Amino acid sequence: MTARNPWLIAGGWLSAAASLLHLACIAGGPDWYRFFGAGEEMARAAARGDAYPAVVTLGIAAILAIWALYAFAGAGLIRRLPLMRTALVIISAIYLLRGLVVVPLIFLMGNEPIGGFALWSSLIVLVYGIAYAVGTWKAWPQLSAKRSHG
Repeated sequence: MTARNPWLIAGGWLSAAASLLHLACIAGGPDWYRFFGAGEEMARAAARGDAYPAVVTLGIAAILAIWALYAFAGAGLIRRLPLMRTALVIISAIYLLRGLVVVPLIFLMGNEPIGGFALWSSLIVLVYGIAYAVGTWKAWPQLSAKRSHG
């Protein structure tokens, strides 16, 4: 059994919370989409009762839930999942890239200020990426496909 990895456990809980928050947006409706920065078009579509916002948001929630499972598996809390190393590296990279996307925006925007949502969401997702990346790095030897996991 892999030693418990607090970085991946934290990353898993962060992804699980984000997944649940996406589900809450579906239930909360247009105001929730607006508050969490989904954009006015998504909020208006939700207000009209279009399925598109719910389907997209449900898809994102499902992906985040799967990412949480990979973190928990990498931390040794649940059984090993397929392609552990590859999945955790890709998840880490996606979170880190999403978190760092604000850096080039600062330079591209020139004198225009970056919106508060873009800045805060980038910082939050960067924390997710750091948790996954550090956790994956620390668990790397135990994540080998040749090792038994529990």
